[in-house]
Amino acid sequence: MFEGDKAGNPRFCSNQPVFTCGGILTGESGFIGSEGFPGVYPPNSKCTWKITVPEGKVVVLNFRFIDLESDNLCRYDFVDVYNGHANGQRIGRFCGTFRPGALVSSGNKMMVQMISDANTAGNGFMAMFSAAEPNERGDQYCGGRLERPAGSFKTPNWPDRDYPAGVTCVWHIIAPKNQLIELKFEKFDVERDNYCRYDYVAVFNGGEVNDAKRIGKYCGDSPPAPIVSERNELLIQFLSDLSLTADGFIGHYKFRPKKLPTTTAAPITTTFPVTMGLKPTVALCQQKCRRSGTLESNYCSSNFVLAGTVITTVTRGGSLHATVSIINIYKEGSLAIQQAGKNMSAKVIVVCKQCPLLRRGLNYIIMGQVGEDGRGKIMPNSFIMMFKTKNQKLLNALKNKQC
Repeated sequence: MFEGDKAGNPRFCSNQPVFTCGGILTGESGFIGSEGFPGVYPPNSKCTWKITVPEGKVVVLNFRFIDLESDNLCRYDFVDVYNGHANGQRIGRFCGTFRPGALVSSGNKMMVQMISDANTAGNGFMAMFSAAEPNERGDQYCGGRLERPAGSFKTPNWPDRDYPAGVTCVWHIIAPKNQLIELKFEKFDVERDNYCRYDYVAVFNGGEVNDAKRIGKYCGDSPPAPIVSERNELLIQFLSDLSLTADGFIGHYKFRPKKLPTTTAAPITTTFPVTMGLKPTVALCQQKCRRSGTLESNYCSSNFVLAGTVITTVTRGGSLHATVSIINIYKEGSLAIQQAGKNMSAKVIVVCKQCPLLRRGLNYIIMGQVGEDGRGKIMPNSFIMMFKTKNQKLLNALKNKQC
């Protein structure tokens, strides 16, 4: 049905089925694809496929091909995969040409939804679904729903050999309403990269992959610090790309009662709420340009923390729009990171152009909040300082700190 030529381009056999926008699919196995696949998918569309396999089995979804408009946050054209048919937990969101590994539902129902905006690019996707026994998924599958008071989770093949390439695992841990979840990684070895772009573990508060609720993104061979959920749900996502692999990990979780009241200090930045349409007001920009606190005290209350070189600055109205070439990122949050070759950069807006002052060509440690557009917002009281090599040790220590 689907083949590839020697150059890796898609080639299709004559018995290719006709793919329409969405549908209801039942049975042991089948195929779904974007409307008109392998032709270019239409703009401004929302297509939903509801898959049901026999009772007592789980759905395994394998993407054979994917080519959607690429964006590092998948904001424009994307495919969402959910557990269940309605109000289900989102297993993952995909775009570009990266083909995720096998996705497994926790029950016999799965929903796939594709959304495209006004500008399209690419041939869409094709995937195959099949039914599997929940307790006989084999080494290539992983993930699932964890509701016991304590338990563990691990990468496929652990501890006998490296995890496989091209795998996506999602564990959804659910505690009773009045309890929290404590998470600890015992062993940890995931392909190292400064920005964890290739293989990584991401942990989220709540029940879906949502960058705004991401606690952290981890790779390398140092286990993340212990994590405690905000409420009664955590989602753990593990993803490996199609190249290097490593030993993997084993983690343990347990439920524990909420401790009230909490002693967490309110973020300093709440004085100036960040919104997409934020315009500098005279009152805001007349305040003294003076940062408060220390690197340590501002780390947890900031959405993002990075060290970088200011490479462009443009004044627009009363604000300064800057592009920062990233030296190191310590806390990414939902900040949009652009990549050109090996160079990574981010866009930030200094809401009051003179406060704090950013000069082109200089290196800074920048902490701030993130707007809905993925750009960093720097307020008059945001913590910014000149970056020196001696700061790196403290910043690396803060990176492993549990806020």
